[in-house]
Amino acid sequence: MKALPHEEAFLAVPEADLASYEKAKYVIQQVPYEHTSSYLEGSAKGPAAIISASHFVEFYDEELDNETYKQCGIATLPELQFNGKVDAEAVALIEQETSKLIADGKYVVSLGAEHTVTNGFVQAHAKKYNNLSVLQIDAHSDLRMEYHGNPFSHASVMARIHDQGINLVQIGIRAQCKEEADLIRSSSNIHTYYAHDIRRSPDWMDRALANLSENVYLTIDADGFDPAIMPAVGTAEPNGLFWVETLDFLRRVFEKRNVVGFDIVECAPMEGTILSEYTLAKLTYRLIGYNESHNQK
Repeated sequence: MKALPHEEAFLAVPEADLASYEKAKYVIQQVPYEHTSSYLEGSAKGPAAIISASHFVEFYDEELDNETYKQCGIATLPELQFNGKVDAEAVALIEQETSKLIADGKYVVSLGAEHTVTNGFVQAHAKKYNNLSVLQIDAHSDLRMEYHGNPFSHASVMARIHDQGINLVQIGIRAQCKEEADLIRSSSNIHTYYAHDIRRSPDWMDRALANLSENVYLTIDADGFDPAIMPAVGTAEPNGLFWVETLDFLRRVFEKRNVVGFDIVECAPMEGTILSEYTLAKLTYRLIGYNESHNQK
């Protein structure tokens, strides 16, 4: 597997060996699949924008008191090419490519375009890890059986994961249709923490953690954050999550559970501002740092 040159890769680290596929523990795959965007388009540019913004993220993490990349190495793969594949074929390709990385012993960090891609990531991780939960940070529950006639829409990705019998914990939800609300009420495998409830419930982090099984796959839709700190998304919603509360929760998740992989999706870069992609680049590095800190204990 050939990674990008270190000067073009995530963080643009100066040491070529720490960005090589052979030596890196972490591999970042870029998955710019955008086929079903329903409002603002542009998420296909998100993965590359996050990589580019990462070149301005400091190597030293002040919270963790560490230059994380030196402990583990982080390789970055070229963008995955779909060559006309969409819907089920696209998801199958994503699952196949992710499974190859897992088989090579890599910890896979995926930067995606639309949220559909998470279906492939989860299928690959579910093949290796038993007792898997999906932890979803998102403004939308993405539980429609289909959207615009397409069961592989970004608005249906969690419905497809629910179809697989996988436990799902949703954080920050604040936009859904009645069909989705009814499914949440009827399913024992869906645990939803709505944004309006989080604001009124000091113990929501403890309750959400209790719903997670031993192994966790984490998926973060950029619109889970409040538009004040994350404006460059396709479907922004008010009353979103903020940086400190999100990082407090995720640090606890990494400390208490085995987070086997994660993705960040749905960044649609806006001309004239780099706030969203830079914030997501820093988030990517911080989560790698949380995982490394947990593994060293």
